[in-house]
Amino acid sequence: MKLHMQILIALGLGIKRNWHIFFGIIAGIFVGIYLHGHGNVLISNILTFVGQVFIRLIQMVVIPLVVSAIIIGITSIGDNKQLGKFGTKMVLYYGIITSIAVTIGAVLAILVKPGLGAAQYIAANTASEVQASVAAAMQQQGNILNLILGFIPNNPLSSFAAGDMVPIIVFIVIFAIALAKVGDVNRPIVSFFESVFAATMKITDWIMFFAAPGVFALTASAVSSFGVDIFMSISKYLGVLLVGFAIQMFIVYPLFLRFFSKVSAAMLFSAIAEAMMVAFGTASSSATLPLTIACCEKRGISHKISSFVLPLGATLNFDGTALLQTVAVIFLAQAYGVVLTPFLVIQIALLAIIASSTCAGIPGAGIITIALILNGMGLSPEQLVAGFAFLFTIERITDMFRTLLNVTSDAVVAATIADNENEINYDLLNNPAAYEEIA
Repeated sequence: MKLHMQILIALGLGIKRNWHIFFGIIAGIFVGIYLHGHGNVLISNILTFVGQVFIRLIQMVVIPLVVSAIIIGITSIGDNKQLGKFGTKMVLYYGIITSIAVTIGAVLAILVKPGLGAAQYIAANTASEVQASVAAAMQQQGNILNLILGFIPNNPLSSFAAGDMVPIIVFIVIFAIALAKVGDVNRPIVSFFESVFAATMKITDWIMFFAAPGVFALTASAVSSFGVDIFMSISKYLGVLLVGFAIQMFIVYPLFLRFFSKVSAAMLFSAIAEAMMVAFGTASSSATLPLTIACCEKRGISHKISSFVLPLGATLNFDGTALLQTVAVIFLAQAYGVVLTPFLVIQIALLAIIASSTCAGIPGAGIITIALILNGMGLSPEQLVAGFAFLFTIERITDMFRTLLNVTSDAVVAATIADNENEINYDLLNNPAAYEEIA
């Protein structure tokens, strides 16, 4: 099947599976245009309220989702021999790819400055409050050493109570590693957090049902306040993201494969084409995981590698999300007039790597864990309601692209490790005519 037809199919899947959110965006645009011309304070207040409810619901699930995902992900590795054999290499490769992604996002966002066009729509008093909050947080952290020191909680319970995400994550990572080392005695606690994760995912599903009215309210509120000019401002943000995604997909991945393995990027992309399309259509790396494993195993990558690397990648590796979050937060900082010092940019990049690795592989998760980055900057999403309205107008579109990157990078790392460990069948990988059909 030709590439343009595959793209059209993927777009069709995306619209079909997420029609209610696309409808919410379109309806929000029309309602916003009408309100912008006629004005209705009551309706505008209702829309603002609904939008804030949606953002608060997102904030509500961040801590239980992140905590349970980390514990399950780390304890699933366990203390087995596989971790010693190629687990370290997997973490190294994921780290390299994600670090490159956030660097690309930061460089593009700083050079293009997509947030400056949105600055005119931010109230001066709100911008001043945000600038003061960031300045206070930066003064308290001072330098890299203080920043790192602030990552270590002196009282984990107080960090939980205050919602300080980074110290919480540091404690949970250490706790999860300890659980992985103590063996089967960890089962009651791990089972508890498996239940927490399942319940939180169910709550997240419910929140995503509210995504349509939430996105509708945010879009309508933004358009009613700013007019259709908002889309001229957001187009620059979207352009930066798409260029960043393209660089990661068509330059970074092929160079990574060439440098660390003998795998051809063209053949690997051909082998996982179905998984890439479903990832784009569903905007969910978790939903795509069974297909990703099937594509890899039936087309040359051994079960030993696929069954170990790909599930962990779907839990811990989200370089597309990290790129998106870096650009989004710098966009917000520029829109609110926050001075982007080198120290702050480095902090945003580090927090984006942490936030992306705690992100659930579901639609909308990339926007959910932006709260973690903002928290590290001394901000909350509630302070940036107008800015979030910009992001949510195109969130579904960017979500599909970032999921495509996440799934592809998982396959890239799996193929690289399979090559390193002689666990890849090149006769099969390089012969599309012999590919088995994926059920």
